Amino acid sequence: MPIFLSLLYKLIPLYITILLGFIAGKYLGVKKESVAAIVIYLVTPVVFFNGIYTTTITASSISLPIVIFAISCIICLLFYGIGSLFWKDSTRNMLAFISGDGNSGYFGLPVAMLLLPNHIIGLYIFTALGILVYENTLGVFIAARGNYTVKDSLKKLFSLPIIYAVMVGFVCNLIGVRFGSIYADVVSNFKGAYTILGMMLIGLGLTGITEWKFDFKFISLSFLARFFVWPLLICGLVLLDSTFLKIYNADIYHILILLSVVPLAANGVAFATLLKSHPEKVAVTVLLSTLFALFYIPLMVTLFLQ
Repeated sequence: MPIFLSLLYKLIPLYITILLGFIAGKYLGVKKESVAAIVIYLVTPVVFFNGIYTTTITASSISLPIVIFAISCIICLLFYGIGSLFWKDSTRNMLAFISGDGNSGYFGLPVAMLLLPNHIIGLYIFTALGILVYENTLGVFIAARGNYTVKDSLKKLFSLPIIYAVMVGFVCNLIGVRFGSIYADVVSNFKGAYTILGMMLIGLGLTGITEWKFDFKFISLSFLARFFVWPLLICGLVLLDSTFLKIYNADIYHILILLSVVPLAANGVAFATLLKSHPEKVAVTVLLSTLFALFYIPLMVTLFLQ
């Protein structure tokens, strides 16, 4: 119980940031479209470039984002099929997109800094890259296909700078490029902006809601994907590896489990906004998952990471 309450208190500032985002949008005239563009096109590429650039790449570690990417894609396609049983419009596309995604960055990274040893934070970012690559490849393609042609969806996919930031990060890491202290200071500022803007984006997404209509099927299926299917697959993977494969260690198990219990991605709101595909419905669902995570994450951490 002390561990549960301690983590619960540490998570509260993230929720205050969501509230500030709502206030900024409601009373200060801040536009969610502008913040979404800044997060997707400017801040995220810098943060994940640095995560890749500063991580020691080994044969075992390089498999981690690949495994996470594969799980994201499997869950996305699974819930696209399930969503097709209920909807024939772009709702099924957004369900599939957010089901395979997760708030591993804005929410997960601060939680990782609270829970994990400093020496594996870079590895957490590197592993979370799997979700980000999914989000910016199959995920955004599926989401865009709800309202756009295949050609237009591919154009939107390759216009996202995160893909190129990942490539450059790998190259700089492998050839041993070194940057000075100014770079470290700039990246530190971007990390702070990444968490603050990302969490505020959830609050900003709520300001456009004129009438709160809860799509319980959409919410239920999203929660099923994020809070049941994700942990089930990850725990199955951990059990398989710890029993038979012996590829990873306990630190990596902790990273994988943490990634499986984060709430739905705030970037779901950003992409739904940019693609004009049910942004209000997605914002409500992401908010509810984030509120649920306030208690769910401390519970799961108490059960599995201590």
